[in-house]
Amino acid sequence: MQNQSSPLVLSFGATDPVGAIGIQADLASFAAMGCHGLSVVTAILTGDSAGIEARQILDPDWVDDQARILLEDMPVAAFKVGFVGSIENASVIAEIVSDYPDIPLILDPFSSGMPDPGEEGEELLYAIRELLIPQTTLLSISSVELARFGETWRETSDGDTLPHDVLQITGSGCEYLLVTSIQSGSHDLANTLFDRSGVVRSDTWPRLPGPFLGAGATLSGTIAALLANGLEIPEAVFEAQEFTAAALAHGHRLGMGKLIPDRYFWAREPDENNQPE
Repeated sequence: MQNQSSPLVLSFGATDPVGAIGIQADLASFAAMGCHGLSVVTAILTGDSAGIEARQILDPDWVDDQARILLEDMPVAAFKVGFVGSIENASVIAEIVSDYPDIPLILDPFSSGMPDPGEEGEELLYAIRELLIPQTTLLSISSVELARFGETWRETSDGDTLPHDVLQITGSGCEYLLVTSIQSGSHDLANTLFDRSGVVRSDTWPRLPGPFLGAGATLSGTIAALLANGLEIPEAVFEAQEFTAAALAHGHRLGMGKLIPDRYFWAREPDENNQPE
């Protein structure tokens, strides 16, 4: 019997019927990078290619049981935490990952495809900030989401808040912060990686015609898989961006809503060396 050799990546997140975000998106990204994905479900979503319409948050005891049983059985190489769903789930996940401090944690808890959580969303932001951010290896967040997240520690939002928000996050224990979708010219977007010393790298990409559902999930899931494969953070971030850009360029419209990244584009591209004469 052959021993398991693919790195294992454990994803905490919601189930998405479309497979654009959440657990299904992570498992596809992990597989594309040669990893085997494990999953802990935090919520069940209802929606289509236009977005998520409703969600059912799982009981934190279920989240805890799913993770603990897996982790007692298998050696995990990386954690990916997406949508946690509730303060109680955030607390449970924080306690679980604290028992494995040497395993890198990629945190991507926000998605533009999710419905507005209302007042309870504000309390969840505080829970993520206090419980998960200090244990995070890399937080992936869009510039728009970062501005909203920053309202939990900023008294005002006048002027350019990005430098202050970056210092707040990297100074609270988060090793790296990847801010995506920063406006860079009329047709380009920049993704910038920060640590406590400042900018580590900044990469500019052309804005593709969309809209897309699942771009951020593809990026963060791929980073987690590349870390599981042994890459360092800066290299993993760049390679994940390249993969995400290609998945978006091959994006397909599965329904009447947004385009979905094709995370298996490479498996369908014709082999130029085997083309008929």
